[in-house]
Amino acid sequence: MANEIERKFLVKNTDWKHHTSGELFRQGYLNIDSERTVRVRIVGEKGFLTIKGKTKNITRAEYEYEIPVADASNMLDTLCFGPQIQKIRYRVSFAGQTWEVDEFLGDNTGLIVAEIELDSEDQKIEFPEWIGEEVSNDPRYYNSNLTVLPFNQWQAPLSNN
Repeated sequence: MANEIERKFLVKNTDWKHHTSGELFRQGYLNIDSERTVRVRIVGEKGFLTIKGKTKNITRAEYEYEIPVADASNMLDTLCFGPQIQKIRYRVSFAGQTWEVDEFLGDNTGLIVAEIELDSEDQKIEFPEWIGEEVSNDPRYYNSNLTVLPFNQWQAPLSNN
């Protein structure tokens, strides 16, 4: 079994963007429930089918398979529900680790999230200055939930003014 151990953070500014270029991701979901998600994704000229199990702490089972890009495109266009996730992913090296920064487009424009994959849940991390609040356990930030309730539909916090 393959496991994904991942922490997710908001970003405070665009300092991460200086020496990197991004790659467009297009993805949708065939299934979302409390026990599993099934995702279809196109990155460049490659298609992928990914099955993820239920998240426990910051770990979950993950299985990913390359599929023909034409099949992935057809599934995205005909079988996936909700608005598709479109984002530009940037890979940023810092202190010997790779951060993946996702700048969301479409219905999720304005949301920028940084993720780091770990070897263990207690692995030490050095944080770049541009890393903000941790949102690893906030389900609103799961990509699968962004198809159900996109960022542009979130209610703005109430002001005390």
